[in-house]
Amino acid sequence: MFFGGRLKVRKPSFLLRLVPLVFISTAIVLTAIQLVQYSARRADYPPQMTIGGVYVGGLDPQAATQRLFQVYSSPIELRYGEAVIQLDPNLVGFSLDAEAMLAAADIQRTGASFWGGFWDYLWNRRAPGSDVPLVSSISEDRLRTYLQQEISSRYDLPPLPAQPIPGSTDFLPGQPGQVLDIDRAVISIQDAMRSPSNRTVVLSAQNSAAGRPTIETLKLLVQSLIDREEFTGIVGFYLLELSSGEELHFGYQAGQYLSVNPDIAFTAASTIKIPVMVSAFVHNNGKPDQATLTLLTEMIKQSENPPADALMRTIDPVRGPLVVSEDMLKLQLQNTFLAGFFCDIYNPCPLLQRFNTPANQRTDITTNPDAYSQTTTSDMGMLLGDLYQCAQNGGGALVVAFPGQLDQNACQQMVDLLEEDKIGVLIQAGVPEGTTVAHKHGWVTDPGSGIMYNVSDAAIVYTPGGNYILTIFTYDSNQIIWDQVSRMFSEISRAVYNYFNIPGQ
Repeated sequence: MFFGGRLKVRKPSFLLRLVPLVFISTAIVLTAIQLVQYSARRADYPPQMTIGGVYVGGLDPQAATQRLFQVYSSPIELRYGEAVIQLDPNLVGFSLDAEAMLAAADIQRTGASFWGGFWDYLWNRRAPGSDVPLVSSISEDRLRTYLQQEISSRYDLPPLPAQPIPGSTDFLPGQPGQVLDIDRAVISIQDAMRSPSNRTVVLSAQNSAAGRPTIETLKLLVQSLIDREEFTGIVGFYLLELSSGEELHFGYQAGQYLSVNPDIAFTAASTIKIPVMVSAFVHNNGKPDQATLTLLTEMIKQSENPPADALMRTIDPVRGPLVVSEDMLKLQLQNTFLAGFFCDIYNPCPLLQRFNTPANQRTDITTNPDAYSQTTTSDMGMLLGDLYQCAQNGGGALVVAFPGQLDQNACQQMVDLLEEDKIGVLIQAGVPEGTTVAHKHGWVTDPGSGIMYNVSDAAIVYTPGGNYILTIFTYDSNQIIWDQVSRMFSEISRAVYNYFNIPGQ
């Protein structure tokens, strides 16, 4: 109860006033300490930061740079088959652009709000992780060179080509190989060099098919077949692979190779009827009438001489053989000519002209070629090659030499006529039954003694493994034994066929 007088108020004590001040001061000091610590930490990269996939949280720029180079200079482990190779990235021109990456990291480090970051720091809230992309370069040329010279050349398993079976015309199939897939390896290694952790690459290989034996291997096989038959005369051989244009051309006698520059002149015999056929088509503008086709068929299929003379007389009654020779010269076949009509071997027609050619002017070797009719294996082979090309696509030397006079249909007609020469011996005897052989054979027998001195065959052979031209001419100054030479032709032909058609390849 109040009865009057003044109310006495008690003042707060000093201690009570001091407590808030202490709390405030402590808070200020603690905040200052945290601020100093945060400022110090802000000079380093924030937690969870990565540069090029490498964790650099809490590191200063110098330490971050060291860590980056330590990671990305470590070797790449390459595994290729059983081999393990350590690749130093510097060898192939790999380099880091550390300056660019640190500059990007500094932007992230200093770009955020200071006070916002401080507030997160006080409440121990981690900022979301950030990553600075890798900036690097590599020399692809140096990498490819390294892979080729240091890996492929050392560790590839090259294919083994097919090899002839000794004493046979057959071939053993080759073995496929493995070759480094360099294009794929470049991509995989570049990815590994840009990865901080996945630095192992398993290199892959491409299967490399077993190849055909070298053309030189075939040459040695043909030589062995000639030697096996003990043929001591002169052999001219010409092979043209029609897909690639690769040639095999040589002369051979009694274990010695003979020069074919210039080529060896042989009596053409009935193979000269191929040029006669070409001229007959040329001078009928590629469209022979039925009577001419009948003569052509008799000349090629029955290998008769009167139809050949009749065809040449339709070209020119007097100069027919010389016109054929001139047509061959237009095809750059300098060693092929016909200097007179066939007439009858017992009553030959007169020689219209004497031809001197690079082949028959050789003094180091001679086959005593007939003055009436000569050619070489390469001339006849190239003529058949021109005919094949014209029949396939309407192009080549025949069309160029005789514009408007020959076309693809005319050339195919000529090939069809040559397919009618079915004798079952020589080149035809060496290929499987059903194989298309467009050819003309020939041989010469002395009219008085009946002795044979020349045997020849010139063919286009169509096979699953590739089409080719094969011409073989033989001469023996003593005498040709038919069984021996016929068997030699068929064995050589079989070897060539097998060369293009190796089982399993």
